[in-house]
Amino acid sequence: MKRLAVFASGSGTNFQAIVDAAKRGDLPAEIALLVCDRPEAKVIERAARENVPTFVFSPKDYPSKAAFEGEILRELKERRIDWIALAGYMRLIGPTLLSAYEGKIVNIHPSLLPAFPGKDAIGQAYRAGVRETGVTVHYVDEGMDTGPVIAQRAVPVVPGEPIEALEERIHQVEHELYPVVLRMLLTEKEQQEERIENDGSETSIDQRVQ
Repeated sequence: MKRLAVFASGSGTNFQAIVDAAKRGDLPAEIALLVCDRPEAKVIERAARENVPTFVFSPKDYPSKAAFEGEILRELKERRIDWIALAGYMRLIGPTLLSAYEGKIVNIHPSLLPAFPGKDAIGQAYRAGVRETGVTVHYVDEGMDTGPVIAQRAVPVVPGEPIEALEERIHQVEHELYPVVLRMLLTEKEQQEERIENDGSETSIDQRVQ
């Protein structure tokens, strides 16, 4: 079973959705670590309740991104982490982690990328007056929400609705979509590795989720 680390900075609702999916058996992974860059974040309390080990740090205590990512990497290697799922982690991932986990870091973003990247994506879409926004799961690269898209799901914007209603519907989709995509990635990668090991062949992975 693959070992998954979740990176989060806030309340941790997507972290909880991932943990719950693993507990139900819907996600074939062990949630082996929470990494959090805000010692006051509520997600830490969630991790404690779920008995998930945590690595909590304050970036200001380090001289550089490379320094704190180096410590994160040591934690990941010590706990034999296979994949990283960003779930409201409000920092760009740097070269230290990108090189060590190439192709195995994914993120969820509350818009239909490339539209409305960065912070407050729901607010951006709401103020823009679009008829449709949504949720994107994508691979992580060095940019701000610029990695290759894995899956998207649209969410209509109801005319005149308060932004809180839109936020709630988007979060619901996030909590449904992210575990499904993670399951797909973990199981398909595992099957691909088995095929390569058994007969030396490699076939493409269908990365679309309907």
